[in-house]
Amino acid sequence: MGIYDRDYYQDTAPGMRIGGNLSMVTKLVILNAAIYLLDVLFLNEQLTHALALHSDLIRQPWRCWELVTYGFVHSPDSVIHILGNMFCLWFFGRDVEPIYGKVRFLWFYLTAIVLAGLVGGVGEGLLSGHLVKLIGASGGVSAIVILYVCHFPRRTLLIWGILPMPAWMLGVFFLLVDFLGTFRGDSNVAHTAHLAGAAYGYLFYRYQWDFSRLVPGSGGWRRLRRRPQVRIHQGDQDEDALSSEVDRILEKIGRQGESNLTASERKTLQQASRRYQQKHR
Repeated sequence: MGIYDRDYYQDTAPGMRIGGNLSMVTKLVILNAAIYLLDVLFLNEQLTHALALHSDLIRQPWRCWELVTYGFVHSPDSVIHILGNMFCLWFFGRDVEPIYGKVRFLWFYLTAIVLAGLVGGVGEGLLSGHLVKLIGASGGVSAIVILYVCHFPRRTLLIWGILPMPAWMLGVFFLLVDFLGTFRGDSNVAHTAHLAGAAYGYLFYRYQWDFSRLVPGSGGWRRLRRRPQVRIHQGDQDEDALSSEVDRILEKIGRQGESNLTASERKTLQQASRRYQQKHR
């Protein structure tokens, strides 16, 4: 049984905490909400126009910052847009973040936004020949949803608080909605951006595609390609010892929160996560 299948772990590592350091998920939700309220209440939607991603970016590459900023503005005409994205970011991201840590989680989220923007904004605009303006965090959120599903496929979720559904089925449902939306040509929803984010979430999980390694100074150019899988036989005693230590750490998270883990404990969780992923490849 994988460490993420344990019952008590499923109720731990919340994204919103009282006291202690704020999680990265919480910071992202607060930032998005603050930008939305500032724009709607005080700036007459000027931020939405200034930060949106325009599909003619290839003609004006100096506006490349739009590939990130568009993911932090939402439709001023529909509060459901930001509420839906932020709820999904909080609900699914709160259990994904402790697996990778704050910094790597943030890089993953931002990379997903950039890739979704390239596909759903710039790419779609070039193919259609029309100017496309893209806003919203949906591409990054879709990546987090799929990454969550990959880690916790059998976890039971209550849809609308009533209907039980395994996480893998919810992931399939999201993908089907976006596939159908793409074929219908629904111009109000960036389905291709959602699919691009979802694809990156799966590739990140399955092949450890981490484009943050391309950041200057990280030495990642040499490590971008998939690392060879080196499988080392672990005896039952070593496996039991690791499992017991993971149990202890997860119980500590339940009592004190993820922010109180030591560097050694975080390293142990990462080691256990890598073994779990290798067993399911």
